[in-house]
Amino acid sequence: MKKFLLAAFVLVCADGGALWTPSVSAGPLDDAAERYRLHLIADIDHALARVRMLRERAGAGDLDGAKRAWIEARVGWERSEVFTSGFVPVLDQQIDAWPNALHGFHGIETKLFGTSRVDIGEEIDALRNDLSALAAQVRSIPLTPQGLLNGIVRLAYEVGESKTSGGESRVSGTSLNDMQSNADGIALAYRVVFLDAVARSDNEIAQALQAAIQRLKDDVKAANLRDLDSEKLRNDSEELVVLLQRAAPKIGLSKPSLEETPQ
Repeated sequence: MKKFLLAAFVLVCADGGALWTPSVSAGPLDDAAERYRLHLIADIDHALARVRMLRERAGAGDLDGAKRAWIEARVGWERSEVFTSGFVPVLDQQIDAWPNALHGFHGIETKLFGTSRVDIGEEIDALRNDLSALAAQVRSIPLTPQGLLNGIVRLAYEVGESKTSGGESRVSGTSLNDMQSNADGIALAYRVVFLDAVARSDNEIAQALQAAIQRLKDDVKAANLRDLDSEKLRNDSEELVVLLQRAAPKIGLSKPSLEETPQ
């Protein structure tokens, strides 16, 4: 396979911002992380665009349109959580703290869905500003394969443990959507960054990982949160974590931890 030589030049984004340029000595996993950056940028830009639409619809007094924009913004955000909690923890907390959040997505959710209020321009502006800062950071922050693997492991565990108890977006009733987007984000990050490296080092573990990720995605395809088999989801998420921990040393990385650590 021809090496992906992002190191040879600086990519320029559509808005004119320059992407992070890795070292000329970057290895295959570093190159793969750079390919994943483009997916991250797309997802975070999607979330930001929908929050701008949320601001427009709320300002126009369009409650249903504002709700739709909020739900659509969550898709890009939840797919990106492999990255956000470990690499930008301060912004992660400002944007998506839960439970009992008074700001960010869930502070807005409480008013928009809980009390049908659209006089929330100040709260939406704060979220938009934080997502704009995130969109800038994702274009420039170094992405480490170890940090991304840690993020996959933590998110897989979170989906199977804390989110099965009732979900994250309870007021809007979209917790299952969150979990589905999380599972999609896990599958994407693993496929783009790690799949080839694991397959080269241990095809048996690679096949087991592919099957475990598919089970996680299938688990959250329930028609509604009440139909979710929480026990199966918990077991499948834990199995995925264990497999990723087994795979890590085979591709030259440390065993990923469930603890938050600086990337």
